[in-house]
Amino acid sequence: MDFNYLIEVGSLLLRWLHLIVGIAWIGSSFYFVWLDNSLKPPTDPALKEKGVGGELWAVHGGGFYNPQKYLVAPAHLPSELHWFKWESYSTFLTGFFLLGVLYYAQAASYMVDPAKADLSPGAAIGIGLATLVVGWLVYDVLCRVLLRRNLLLFAALYFIFVVAVAWGLTQLLSGRAAFLHIGAMIATTMSANVFFWIIPGQKKTIAMMQRGETPDPIHGLRAKQRSVHNNYLTLPVLFCMISNHYAFTYNHPQAWLVLALILLAAVLIRHFFNLRHKGVFAWQYPAAGGALLLGVFVWLAPAPLAVSANGAPSVAEIQPVLTARCVACHSATPTLIPAAPAGVVLDTPAQIRALGPRILAQTVQLKAMPLGNVTAMTDSERQQIAAWAGGGYR
Repeated sequence: MDFNYLIEVGSLLLRWLHLIVGIAWIGSSFYFVWLDNSLKPPTDPALKEKGVGGELWAVHGGGFYNPQKYLVAPAHLPSELHWFKWESYSTFLTGFFLLGVLYYAQAASYMVDPAKADLSPGAAIGIGLATLVVGWLVYDVLCRVLLRRNLLLFAALYFIFVVAVAWGLTQLLSGRAAFLHIGAMIATTMSANVFFWIIPGQKKTIAMMQRGETPDPIHGLRAKQRSVHNNYLTLPVLFCMISNHYAFTYNHPQAWLVLALILLAAVLIRHFFNLRHKGVFAWQYPAAGGALLLGVFVWLAPAPLAVSANGAPSVAEIQPVLTARCVACHSATPTLIPAAPAGVVLDTPAQIRALGPRILAQTVQLKAMPLGNVTAMTDSERQQIAAWAGGGYR
């Protein structure tokens, strides 16, 4: 069976599964942060006597719910206890395999950009994998050293680290691979928080209870800190995951700065919701986040086309360029991949004219195509397409 077809099938199934388990993890994360921020001290003396520190009444799906949170742990360990861990592990594993199928198995096309660095596919993969590991190690060290001393300093240093990694990756890898690996680095850190801190802390608490000892509250406090971090990191990860569909972000000459500003906006917006759950309406945070996003999108807007004074080329002059650089993928019978992406076919002059604005956007304004410039489209050819567009796609 054709290898490229197998890649497409694997991509489809892994994307679908990754999306499903990711929704489960993000949903539970958002819910529990909302729940913690919404709990009220119990008024029933019996609940206080049991060690309940907060409770909430809610209605959903026609039923009433009364979740309760203990200050440390209940007096007796229940016979059945649900663990929230497989959502995280499944999301990490499916995401890592998806990264392998889409990027590592096709590193020459998706990761290597000869215009930035003369890397072999193996070297590009090594940089990507090292990013995941180093990202977790640096974050964990910062947490251990600074978290209980100065939360603001920790957040600032971690943000500077992420931006520095983004700058480095955009100098070495293709833009889309750089953005995706920043998201994968943060997502790996989130899952490592669950694996190395949150779940082990819960296991230690349970083990102490089983031995008849009073649980040490430090384990719950540490797990809670890491869980809150995961909550703030969710929106930045989600942006990085979808950014590969929007080349105007990762193909900018200062793509690292574009990413930094968007990630900062995402954190500010998430902070608003976390405060809102506590009853604090701090409108300035989403306002600042929205202003950042608006400023970035205005900054990235393509300049208007200038029509050549010498006359614009015709579609007959443009078609040989597209045949040489684009038709290997965008054809009814492509040679590089199983099917034309997004159904874009450029076999005839009529098809080329109809898709003129999209051709302009992808090859000139965004320079997203050809993917990885695998067919070596030149700057002069891009200028020719721009002149054709300026003349009205005739």
